[in-house]
Amino acid sequence: MNSAHRPKRGFVMKALVAVLALSAGSAMATPFFRGLNYVDPYHAKVKEAGYVEKTAKVNNITLSYAEGPNNGPPLVLLHAQFLDWFSYSRVLPALAKSFHVYDIDYPGHGKTVTPANYPMTANQIGSDLSDFISKDIGQAVYISGNSSGGLLATWLAANRPQQIKAALLEDPPLFSSEYPAIKKTIAYRAFKTSYTAVKDDHPDNFILYWVQKNAAFFRNNIGPGTPYFLSQAITTYHRNHPGQPVELGRVKNDTIRMMLRGLDQYDPRFGAAFYDGSWNKGFDQGKALAKIQCPVLLMQADYSYKPGGILDGAMSKEDAQAAMALLKHGTYQKVDATHVVNLDKPQLFIEAIEHFFLGKKAG
Repeated sequence: MNSAHRPKRGFVMKALVAVLALSAGSAMATPFFRGLNYVDPYHAKVKEAGYVEKTAKVNNITLSYAEGPNNGPPLVLLHAQFLDWFSYSRVLPALAKSFHVYDIDYPGHGKTVTPANYPMTANQIGSDLSDFISKDIGQAVYISGNSSGGLLATWLAANRPQQIKAALLEDPPLFSSEYPAIKKTIAYRAFKTSYTAVKDDHPDNFILYWVQKNAAFFRNNIGPGTPYFLSQAITTYHRNHPGQPVELGRVKNDTIRMMLRGLDQYDPRFGAAFYDGSWNKGFDQGKALAKIQCPVLLMQADYSYKPGGILDGAMSKEDAQAAMALLKHGTYQKVDATHVVNLDKPQLFIEAIEHFFLGKKAG
């Protein structure tokens, strides 16, 4: 298409999206562009609580993490896939009162740096996290992992028992992230986006690529016209805040806003490894659960099924039951919350951690 036609195409595209938005009673453009100077208030709260961002050289990677003050036993936090350490910001100030928190960007996420040939596998990432615990923490830890972070916490509890005193697995995709079950989950499409980015398309800007490829997700969760306006807002944010992960204040859902921040720093090789199955190479989740000797709290969030029997969530009831049957010292907690419990119900998460690890009573 020659350049003479491009303005017309852009005008038609903008007009079409605007009509769609207005016809649904939604003026999406103005809210997005009003939120471009947003600063999450928890940046200040986390800093006031004594957290400091640090890096550590671990084998072939540079691990990024936030460390809190030494107010108790060490607690390692491993966020969900697509997020980064800051996703725990809503619970960090409270946890700093009772723990020495290490909130880690594991490989593929945040500011952690990995070489181009780094194997995105549970075995490799788990081994590097273990070496970090050994070298930079120097004693056994409590650990809590959400989603993929929960799988890594499972790996550590199973394979490095001397390092883990107890584990909270926050809605991990146990069994549902293994083949063939993974093909019947909503996560499979997101993993495919990562896979095509790595293998075929090689986008220069992964977050814009992800928004385009998963437009229906944003329309369903934010509103009509969202993908177009969201892409424009992200582009403008990058121009105005070079080197900073995107934060859009007008995205009211904390989890989606944190996901956008995380996607802006995400290495799609991580998700691609889930899609092709290589992430689980040498890591049988059932065998790992059966090996764990320490106390484990398995926290399951809400889930449902979409047409065709597609699991919309991390675990089914059957997955959770199978996991509990394998754990020697397992406790089960079903919570009425979305997948990232620590963002959706932060007080519930804080009380669960303090009760399970320290024996504190709620309230």
